[in-house]
Amino acid sequence: MPDSLVIIPTFNEMENIEKMIRKVFSLPVSFQILVIDDGSPDGTAAIVKHLCTEFKDRLFLEERAGKMGLGTAYIHGFKWAVQRGYDYIFEMDADFSHNPEDLVRLREACVKGADLAVGSRYVKGGEINNWPMDRKLMSYFASLYVRSILWIGILDPTAGFKCYRRRVLEAINLDRMKFVGYAFQIEMKYATRRLGFKVVEVPITFTDRREGQSKMSSGIFKEALLGVIQMRFKKVN
Repeated sequence: MPDSLVIIPTFNEMENIEKMIRKVFSLPVSFQILVIDDGSPDGTAAIVKHLCTEFKDRLFLEERAGKMGLGTAYIHGFKWAVQRGYDYIFEMDADFSHNPEDLVRLREACVKGADLAVGSRYVKGGEINNWPMDRKLMSYFASLYVRSILWIGILDPTAGFKCYRRRVLEAINLDRMKFVGYAFQIEMKYATRRLGFKVVEVPITFTDRREGQSKMSSGIFKEALLGVIQMRFKKVN
């Protein structure tokens, strides 16, 4: 059985999802994919269902009734993956802001001893393409803010491109994860650190989406801003 599962949450990603799935399956490592679709009205799930017949036993689809948030989608996917015994469990966006070729490098970091490999924009060699300067500054100072409060020791704490060893997800009480937006990404990294696992940052080039619509909102940003303070005092298991 393949040991690596890529979890891709989707909401209205019909322009990207087939291209992403085919690209991941073209890589030299044998990845499997779990798409978690939150009732996309644009037919994203129908595209994935059709591809499931072509990529039987490699591509899986979980459909949810509505837009329930990024964090709950990943929790759903993590539990699905742990139950089926995958050793390396990935988070990745559908919109090609994360280069699927970097999946191989993230996996290699975990094979070599990392418990969590983070695709990082802010370690040496990491870059951001196609973002306006104001968004780059917002992201940079948000990361600085997180590090100053949580002392997390990760230069890109909001990154959403990651590879977990299964033992990390087994150790974290996933039902205690309370955030649904980008704060969820911080919360999971903070829990991983507090439980003593080894985190390695792998430099990546993040490229803003070319097709489809961004899911970023002021509510998601506010959740992250206030959520960091709450995380400082909560239990992780």
